[in-house]
Formats: sequence, structure tokens, C-alpha cells
Amino acid sequence: MLAKRIGIDLGTANVLVYVPKRGIVINEPSVVAVSEDNKVLAVGNEAKEMVGRTPDTITAYRPLRDGVIADFRVTEAMIHYFINKVSGSIRLFRPEVMVSVPAGVTSTEKRAVIDATKAAGAKNVYIIPEPVAAAIGADIPIDSAAGNLVVDIGGGTTEVAIISLGGIVASTSVRVGGNRLDQSIADYIRKKYGLAVGDQTAETIKIKVGSALPADKEKTMEIRGRDMIAGLPKTITISSNEITEAMQNELDKIILAVRNVLEQTPPELSSDVIDRGMVMTGGGSLLRNLDKMLTKATGVPCHVADDALFCVAKGTGLALENLDDYKRSVLAK
Repeated sequence: MLAKRIGIDLGTANVLVYVPKRGIVINEPSVVAVSEDNKVLAVGNEAKEMVGRTPDTITAYRPLRDGVIADFRVTEAMIHYFINKVSGSIRLFRPEVMVSVPAGVTSTEKRAVIDATKAAGAKNVYIIPEPVAAAIGADIPIDSAAGNLVVDIGGGTTEVAIISLGGIVASTSVRVGGNRLDQSIADYIRKKYGLAVGDQTAETIKIKVGSALPADKEKTMEIRGRDMIAGLPKTITISSNEITEAMQNELDKIILAVRNVLEQTPPELSSDVIDRGMVMTGGGSLLRNLDKMLTKATGVPCHVADDALFCVAKGTGLALENLDDYKRSVLAK
């Protein structure tokens, strides 16, 4: 079935593609493998498997950094790959595409997304801020005259926004997300144990034993890596409270971002936020006890949205499906 309308959550860690009436049809890592002569060899799952395992002639990397395009040509090839996968390589028409971007992007960064998507074969391109898309995907009635606080923690950025009457009243975007948390875990293990671990191992540790708050009952995990001094493989056991300590600096930045937005919020909307609480979306929100940590730090009740990982992609698709209803929330064509 050919798709006339496509919603794309162009994330630093994953690209999710939503097609109206079919839901999320693609969920693949935003990784591209490129050869020495700049040819794109693999995209998505296939390219992710190559990370850290490629010969010198092949580079596998993420063309998006901190939620924005770092490599225009490779991003265009990646979007082209995903549009083709959904619409077929032989197209009778060009699809309309809605892309979500961080709320804090500059007009130049926004233009780069529009140009890359058009070059990849889209007829019309619409841009929607990630917090608005996340709110739509989490079934928050954004058109009402009430304040809704959304915290979207992705792979590259954390977006915090107060949304009322279909628009963003106050927002901030910090370049802290799942990738930074993984990096802080890898750095901690290297400093404390002299053990080098890869990005994928750090992510596995975060998922299995990571927690935003110290736990009474500690979990432990055995990890393997390369001894920095001997250069040989080595195994150590690490506890969940050590991982909490490793991530503390990055988690503090997320708390600070939420506090900044609460300080900018008009008093009328502040009372709505206290009544309704804040909604967390994005893959990063699935970190154990992160909701409790934010409640403790801000005094605002916090809960994780259903299907938190897919809220932005779902919201992007729903906004495209009901374009007339969400005209005020969409940034550009």
C-alpha cells in the first residue's frame, strides 16, 4: 500500500515513521554506513550492526547530532531510504511529509530539515515541534486554554515545554538525552575500573540496572570490556547505585531544564500544571524512577505517557492526518 502522507520522528537515536491508518511502520536506528568514496552502504538496523565493527574503509555513524542535522547529504540519503521503504521506489506521486524537530531549533536548522526532506522526494514538508507532537501522541488536549507540561527525553535532547491553546508558551531544550547518559556510564566505568566499554554495552547497562534514584535493593550486572592497561578482555560486576552516581550530572541538567520552564510559566498556567502534573515521553523517560526523581525535585506530580517511546511519531502522524485542526501548531511548509 502506497503512503500519500508520512509522519517522521527524526530522532538522534531512532527514526520512527508513522503512516495514517497503519500506525508506526518503521522503527530503526538513525545510523548510516558510508564507504571511503562517500557511498551510502547501509541505513537503519543494518548500519547499526556495523557500529564499532567496521574496517577502515567503512564508517558507520549518526548523521543527526543533538536532534539536528550534522551531515546534510547523509541525512538526505537516510530520509530517502525511509520514504522509499514506505512508499515504494517507483512512485506515482510524491508524499506529504510531516517531520518533528526540537522546539529550540534555529531557522537555519529548520530549513535544513525541509530541504533534506524535499530532496528525498517529498511534495510538501511540514514541521512540528517535538513537545507539541509528543503531547498530541500522548492524547493531551493541547487546544484547550489550560497549561500542559511535557518533558520529552530523546536520544540527543530533552525538550521541556508548557503547551496551551495549541502552541508553546514556554520551553527549553537541553542537549542531554539517552546518548549522554550512555556516555556518562562508559566514562564512569573507564575512570573507576580502567575498563573500556562500547556505546551498546553502556546502553544495555542503563536499561538493565540503571535508576535515577539510589535503590534500597541494589541490582548488579556482570559486564565485559577491554582492560585499559593490559589491553586484554576483562569482566567486572557493577551495581545499580554506581550507575545512578554515573548519571547524576546529566540528570541534574534535566531537573534544571524543568525548573527553568516552571519559572517562565505564567501564574494561571502554573496552577493547571500542579493540578494536571507533567507528562514524560520519549525513550529516556523509561529510565527507572525518573518520574519519582522529577516529582521529588519540583513538587509537581509526574507520570510517564503510555507508549512513551512512540508518542512523538504518533503525534506527528496524527497532526498530518488532521492538518486543519493543528494548523496553529505546525511551524512551516
